[in-house]
Amino acid sequence: MSTQSNLERVLKSGTFAVTSECGPPRGADPEVVKKKGSYLLGYVDCVNVTDNQTSVVRMSSFSACLVLKGVGLDPIMQMVCRDRNRIAMQSDILGAAALGINNLLCLSGDHQKFGDHPTAKNVFDIDSIQLIQTVKGMRDEGRFISGQEVKGKPNIFIGCVENPFADPFEIRALRLAKKAAAGAQFVQTQCVFNVEKFEKWMEMVRDLGIHEKIHILAGITPMKSIGMAQYMKNSVPGMDVPEEQIERLKGVPKEKVTEEGIKIAVETIERVRAIKGVAGVHIMAIEWEEKVQEIVKAAGLHPRP
Repeated sequence: MSTQSNLERVLKSGTFAVTSECGPPRGADPEVVKKKGSYLLGYVDCVNVTDNQTSVVRMSSFSACLVLKGVGLDPIMQMVCRDRNRIAMQSDILGAAALGINNLLCLSGDHQKFGDHPTAKNVFDIDSIQLIQTVKGMRDEGRFISGQEVKGKPNIFIGCVENPFADPFEIRALRLAKKAAAGAQFVQTQCVFNVEKFEKWMEMVRDLGIHEKIHILAGITPMKSIGMAQYMKNSVPGMDVPEEQIERLKGVPKEKVTEEGIKIAVETIERVRAIKGVAGVHIMAIEWEEKVQEIVKAAGLHPRP
C-alpha cells in the first residue's frame, strides 16, 4: 500500500499548507499537463486536478493525476457524483490508491446542462456526503457500500469543498460540520474576496469546534482583469466580490491591473493566515498557473517543507 500523501503530512505537522489547481486539457496531450505542473513544482504541497469541471469534456482527472505524479507533484484527484454510479466510483478509488494517488476531493459536480453536452444523462447515484462516507468506509472499515470486504484498503486522504458565502449564510458552517462528521479531513473553500464575511463564517466554524476536526484551506483567486472581477461579482452564483476591490482595480493604469490583482491575492493570503483555524490556502489561478510561484513567494510561503 502507498504511503501518506504529502498534503496529509504537511497539514498534520501543523505547517501552513499551499495547494493549487490544474485544469486538464480538452485533448490527449500529456505535455499540456506537464507544462502546467512545471509552474507549480516546488511551490505547492499538492495539486487539485479537476473532474470535467463545468460539465465540459476534458482529460480524466485520474490520468492527469498520474502525469503530474510522474513529474514529482502530489496530486488530488477530484471525483464528481454526476458521471459515475457507486460501482464505478469505488473501482476508481481502488485504482487511484493502487497507483499512489492518495488524495481525493469529493464533489457533487456541476449539472450537465451547463456544459458542452447538455443532453447527456446524469447519474448522481450518491451525493458528495455519501461519497465521503464511502471512501471512509473503504479505508477505515475495509467495506464497500454493499458491506462486502475490501481486500487491500485504499489509503486516501479525504477532502471536500465548501462555499462560506452562499445563501442562506447561517447554515454554511453546519454544512461543513456534516462533511467533517462524514469523514472529510480537509476542505478547500470557494474563492475568498470578502474577508470580513469569511471571518464571520470562521467564527461560526470555531463555535462548533469544526476547525479541530478538519483542516480548512481558504480559496484564493488572483484577478486578471476588471472584466474578470465584474463577471465573478455579477454572474457567478455564490461568489462575493466587494465593490471596493473592483474600484481598486479600476484605480490603477490598465497595464498595472494584473499586478494589482496579484497584490490583492497576496494581501488576502496574509489576512486569512491570521484567522484562527485556517490551516492553509488553495490558490486557484484559473488558466494562469505560471503566476502561482510569484504569489507564493510574495506571501512568504516559499520554500515549501
